[in-house]
Amino acid sequence: MKERLHRLECHFARHPVWFVTACTWQRAEILADAGVHAALEEFARNGPERGTWLGAYVLMPDHFHAFVALDDERLDLSSWMKSLKNALSKDLRNAGVPSPHWQKGFFDHVLRSGESMSGKWAYVRENPVRAGLVKKAEDWPFQGEPHTLEM
Repeated sequence: MKERLHRLECHFARHPVWFVTACTWQRAEILADAGVHAALEEFARNGPERGTWLGAYVLMPDHFHAFVALDDERLDLSSWMKSLKNALSKDLRNAGVPSPHWQKGFFDHVLRSGESMSGKWAYVRENPVRAGLVKKAEDWPFQGEPHTLEM
């Protein structure tokens, strides 16, 4: 079996900003929910205590996109994603949504310039419009930016 490539985070002298995407199990439409949104906001508020910073994000019904920065060497991106998924799953279980909630793994991309971040955000924030959920991106209630991330 071929050995998987290791994530790039261990090769950066400074802490990068990551763009991450995770999908629900079988693309179940369970994330565009006030309770899930509140759980994500709480997770973000508690992040700096653990050296994690959640930037702009969009919760879609069956996936989410987010920007994140980690400044604590004890925590890697995979561990952060596991914690985030667990926090949101706790809310989903409390709301009676049966497990599993998440596809295994996630997509990640390290951002290399401020322009890359703004370009990605412009695309991501239009997801609810392209999906026909709202007419204007700013009308989508399941998005936010708990922390401003700079590159």
